[in-house]
Amino acid sequence: MIEASVRWLSATEAAHRVSAGQVNPQDVVQAHLDAIDRFDSRIHAYIHVDRNARSASGVTLAVKDSQPVAGMPYTYGTQSWRDRIAEQDAVPVSRARTAGMAILGKTNLPELAASIGTTNTIFPATQNPWREGVTPGGSSGGSGAAVAAGMASVALGGDTGGSIRIPASCCGVVGLRPTPDRIPSEEVDVIVLQSRGPMTRTVADARLLFSVMTATSSNGAQTKRRALIGMADSSALGADPAVREACHRAARALESAGNEIEQIKWDPEPVTEGYGVVRRASMASFPADLSTFGPGIRMLAAEGRGLTAMDYFHAFEKATDAANRAVGVPLQTRYDFLLTPTLGLLPMPIENVPPFLGEEWARYVQFVLPVSFARTPAISIPAGLHDGLPVGVQLVGRFAQEYELLDFAEQLEKMPGFGFQRPPDME
Repeated sequence: MIEASVRWLSATEAAHRVSAGQVNPQDVVQAHLDAIDRFDSRIHAYIHVDRNARSASGVTLAVKDSQPVAGMPYTYGTQSWRDRIAEQDAVPVSRARTAGMAILGKTNLPELAASIGTTNTIFPATQNPWREGVTPGGSSGGSGAAVAAGMASVALGGDTGGSIRIPASCCGVVGLRPTPDRIPSEEVDVIVLQSRGPMTRTVADARLLFSVMTATSSNGAQTKRRALIGMADSSALGADPAVREACHRAARALESAGNEIEQIKWDPEPVTEGYGVVRRASMASFPADLSTFGPGIRMLAAEGRGLTAMDYFHAFEKATDAANRAVGVPLQTRYDFLLTPTLGLLPMPIENVPPFLGEEWARYVQFVLPVSFARTPAISIPAGLHDGLPVGVQLVGRFAQEYELLDFAEQLEKMPGFGFQRPPDME
């Protein structure tokens, strides 16, 4: 088998071929290391690479630098922790090792994971593999770029306010945000919204990585019955016509398979307003020297330190109530799944990424953020291109029903116009 085909094997296919004796697992590792040597000097997905990584399964894993890997940098993109080295693996990383996956290295993120782009003051800005100068999204932008560029089989991201789904959409890969705490975390999550999850090139690979990292398995029953889907394609904040069209294409595809679509209302503004308070408080809680933060983060953290407990509780209550009305209750009482665009805007030049918690940021995250506060699983699926850049759609499932959501997402992925495409100039 030639190097290029080894490099682009899905994780499930690589594992199958290794098991069948058709592929040497270290050939996959070497193919990805070679791809990193060829492409990462311009993409900057990685902040650290293990040249001695070993795999027994033929699967390689890249890990977002907000999660510890023993012996590797653990910077969180901030000067305060520039020289920090992790002493032990995060639980999902440990489980991946046990499953025979090679841990290739750590991927870039914005400072304290607090941006919808991937820039910080320590490492070069991560580029979108589809077009240099365009954001890969954030905050798991390095992970999304590594997978899209064929520099890892799969990657581990983290999602509080959309940080897996945003770069998945921007880079044209699959990104699953599980129900919070389904994949274990050693961190104390003061805002109880964080979720670790897989970023992959196929839904099947997302299922594989989710299974490994949760130590669970599907019951094997596929979702074949006709599903009732609530669709929201815009809100009072407005959405780009191209992302709305992607959502409508997905709706038509799902209808053609016998599912039923109903339009639903979407009101993200109370959620974005509440999250602004909650996220400022969370940044202020980082056990790091505030003076070492970049100017934007320093200002937001300082504002967070001026908040009272009642400010925080009222904001969290407001956001959660709005999210439950938009997402949680409809799923609990009527719909099997929800369908939205992943993002409200298309990928933009890096210098045009909206400031965190600003007005344009609110338009950008209007579909992902309410899902975070509803604490339900969601997945971003590649939905083709607009002007040569990826567009994604989001499917939302019921609480802790990730396998049912993955089965349904796989139906859409297999339809014409959906699923992963290789970026140009990545061969």
